[in-house]
Parts: sequence; structure tokens; C-alpha cells
Amino acid sequence: MIEKMIVYGGGGHAKTVIDLIRAIGRYEIVGIIDDEMALGTEVMGVPVIGASSDLVRLRGQGVRCAVNAVGGIGNPSVRWAVFERLIEADFDQPALVHPSAVIEPSAVIDDAVQVLAGTYISSDSRVGFGTLLNAGVILSHDDRLGRCVNLSPGAALGGAVRIGDFTQVGMRATINLGVTVGRSVRIGNGATVKDDVPDGTRIFAGAVWPDRAGRDAGWKTYRKIA
Repeated sequence: MIEKMIVYGGGGHAKTVIDLIRAIGRYEIVGIIDDEMALGTEVMGVPVIGASSDLVRLRGQGVRCAVNAVGGIGNPSVRWAVFERLIEADFDQPALVHPSAVIEPSAVIDDAVQVLAGTYISSDSRVGFGTLLNAGVILSHDDRLGRCVNLSPGAALGGAVRIGDFTQVGMRATINLGVTVGRSVRIGNGATVKDDVPDGTRIFAGAVWPDRAGRDAGWKTYRKIA
């Protein structure tokens, strides 16, 4: 059965989400909801049909499913706020998995997770609500990802890694076996994480964590959101 679905957000990530939905082939995209775009504006052939104030009306008209297409790079609280709006309006938010992704039978993914092309999720892993796994991400056995985590293309996790809510991991960053990464952490592109990371830490692109010399030279941490 083909389900009707709205896409919330009309920015760059919406293009990826639209292609993802089309690849899956189980949903009819009714339109885009966006508070900033004019009605009738099209993104990859999908029209903007309203703003957040129209969510309840659309749900009442029988549109049951919605997907969050707000990327929230640099500020996951923006993405999380969209999830809350969709929950409040009583939309289902199914996990969306690209046909080319590989998910082992023992792995579990929660609602509203997006798994893009070429991603691999290994045995007995768990992926929390609203998490985004971009193209080519690798999760190893026993990994645990919290809510609204964002793993950029090519990020790779060793086995038994733990990542807290609202953390963002950059392109081709690697996290070693058994490492625990806290909440609201930002890990830059190409970084290597060898040990546990406290909540709210920023690790810059290309850095190795921990690195005593780099930290003594003036690395800073920050704490924000949730």
C-alpha cells in the first residue's frame, strides 16, 4: 500500500530526502512544508504546499506520514524542534532506509531514522530516534547511537561505540572500538577519536583525540543544546 507523506523543509537536505523516498517506492510525496518558501515553489518537482501552521489540517485530510528534511548542521536543536512539531500534529515518522544500505537482522533502528545509500549497520547495533546516517556510513557490532545524531558521509565507527543525543560526526571521521562520545559533541571532518569524549566537546577537523599538545595549544570546548 502506498502511503501519503509530506516532507518538512525545502532546503538542501530535502533533495536528498526526496530521492530517498523515491528510491524506497512505498510513499507518495504530497508536498513540502516550509515556513520560509512561497507556496508553489518546487524542489525536484515537489511543490511547497504550506507552512507548519498547516500540519494539523493536512493530518486531518488523511496524510499520515511525514519526514524531517531539516538537516540542522551546527544546531541539532532546530532539527529536533521539527520532530516535536510532527509528533504534536500526530504524524507517523517511519524510518527510511535506502535500498542499497545493508542492515544486519539483529540491528534495530528507531522511528524517524534516515539511512542513506551505501551505509552499513552491523550486528546488534541500535540507532535512536531521528538519527541521520548519511551515505557510506559504517556502524560496527554493538554500536549504540542516541537521538538526533548526525553522521556525515563516510564516518566510520568501531565496535561497541556509544554516541549521545544530538552529537554530530563529520565526513570520514573515525571513532575507535569501545569509545563513548557524549551528548551535543561536534567532531570535525576527518578527525580520529581514540578515547572517550565529554558532553559538549568540539573536536576540530583532522584532529586526533585526545592530543595533549593540541589541547595545550588552545583547543576549546563548548556546551550547548539539550
